[in-house]
Amino acid sequence: MNFKILIAEDEDITRKHLVRALKKEGFEVVGTCNGREALGQLSKEYFDVLITDIRMPEMSGIELLEKTKERHPNVEVLIITGFGSIDSAVEAMKKGAYEYITKPFNLDELLIKVRNLHERKSLKRENMILKALRNTSQDVTMVSRSQSMREVLDTVERISDSECGVFITGERGVGKGLLARMIHATSRRRNLPFLSVKCATFPEELLESELFGCNRGSVCLLGRHQQGMLELSDSGTLYLDGITQIPLPLQTRVLKVIEDGEILNEPEDKPIRINVRFVASSESDPKAHIAEHRFLEDLFYKLNITEIFIPPLRERKEDIEPLCNFFLKKFRERMQKKVAGFSKEALDLLNNYSFPGNIKELENIVERAVLLENGSFVSSHSLPQGMKTYHIEMFEPSSIKTIDELTREYAGRVYRMVEGDMIRATELLGISENELLHLLKER
Repeated sequence: MNFKILIAEDEDITRKHLVRALKKEGFEVVGTCNGREALGQLSKEYFDVLITDIRMPEMSGIELLEKTKERHPNVEVLIITGFGSIDSAVEAMKKGAYEYITKPFNLDELLIKVRNLHERKSLKRENMILKALRNTSQDVTMVSRSQSMREVLDTVERISDSECGVFITGERGVGKGLLARMIHATSRRRNLPFLSVKCATFPEELLESELFGCNRGSVCLLGRHQQGMLELSDSGTLYLDGITQIPLPLQTRVLKVIEDGEILNEPEDKPIRINVRFVASSESDPKAHIAEHRFLEDLFYKLNITEIFIPPLRERKEDIEPLCNFFLKKFRERMQKKVAGFSKEALDLLNNYSFPGNIKELENIVERAVLLENGSFVSSHSLPQGMKTYHIEMFEPSSIKTIDELTREYAGRVYRMVEGDMIRATELLGISENELLHLLKER
């Protein structure tokens, strides 16, 4: 995970010396020669730390500190000051500076302060993630060890002070819904509503009622409220899961709501002002839907201020074992079993499996294993037989299947395994009955 440092120092020799020394320590460093240039750099990209001289032309270090804390409160500021400016350094500390160092400074002393800041920011990031996980109403599945998932969580931390739209992409079962909740739980809206709409599960007419509510005086198809999710999400976050599945006419209405910040159900209605942060997701490439004229390009770019891709589980094998242990603990306590862990054979089988259903499938596999296991460790006999035969041939191009083909084939296998029990199959796959029927028809 990169630790980014911005330096504002008008003395060329000092600035270049600092940049060189910090880069040598493995940090990502950008040098600027005054406060105005530093502010411009802060507006372009994220930095963890700003190191600034207190005396600079055009803008003093104190003024730069104030503007940085106002616009970018997560950036820690380290002040460099001369011996005769200690009072200014104390003033800087009162205004939010993390630390100060006096000129001429010892480079080792500065590096120690930067390393302490690095450690502090890392702990803060980890605490933020744990707090977000506690605040989610679903079981936590976003346990990670892989670098790719740490980068995903790092992005969540970096946008925690932003109100920007977020577009999450990734296959079914990778945890897009949980990530959306984390984004909300770490934002300024954390204590305000978080609502979610699974767009693919509704027919068009019901989806319209779900989003926009019922026209005043009409009978509500949903039979529960006149207000729609857009209005109920006011001041909070609305997660549109599978947004590319929304019919085009409704996409146009959603886009207008985002652009205007208001809802209008009927010509005679007064507009309803709303302030909603939008998070959306798609299992497939939204740009492919745009190319096929099934998804509005303007809507995509309105939502896609920040794009986050969650890699499939087969591409981050390092996460399998910690996820297995997490789910084992969860189901062991729930079922009051004394299963201590996984046998080596079982772990090898899990690590070599392709998981077309991703984390949701892994959770179901561990739940089944804990239920069936009578020994102290989960054995390979407690894992589904299909895991030993179902895999992707990686070395024969002619035998490689698309993700859609694998998903349909896997859905069919699960459906047959439960002997046509539609409810059990949808529970195991983590999808709706309509989605399962759609997959079975396409086979």
